[in-house]
Amino acid sequence: MITLTDSAAVKVRQLLADEGAEDLALRVAVRPGGCSGFSYEMFFDGDIAADDNQATYGEDGTVTVVVDPASAQLLEGATLDYKDGLDQSGFAITNPNASRTCGCGSSFS
Repeated sequence: MITLTDSAAVKVRQLLADEGAEDLALRVAVRPGGCSGFSYEMFFDGDIAADDNQATYGEDGTVTVVVDPASAQLLEGATLDYKDGLDQSGFAITNPNASRTCGCGSSFS
C-alpha cells in the first residue's frame, strides 16, 4: 500500500474541499502503458470495491486512499509526496519497486 506524506495529505484534503467532495477517496492505481511499461494514475473516486486496500491519512484521518489489489502489489512501500516550490511542484511517487523510470517520471518498469 502506498503511504502519503503529511504535505500530500494536506494537499489532497485541500483539493477535496475545493471540489466540495470530502466524501470521495483518492484512488492511486498502476496501469499498463507509458514509455517504461507502467504508469501511475490518481483520481478522486466514490466507487470503492470490497477488495480495495484502504488507508486514512492526515492529522484528523480525513483523507482516504484506496488501491486496487493488482496495483497494491506494485505500490508496496511506495510514498506519495507533494512539493510546492521553485525547483519542484506537484505530486511525486517514490516507488522502491520501480527498477527503471522514464525521463518525465510518470512511468516505470
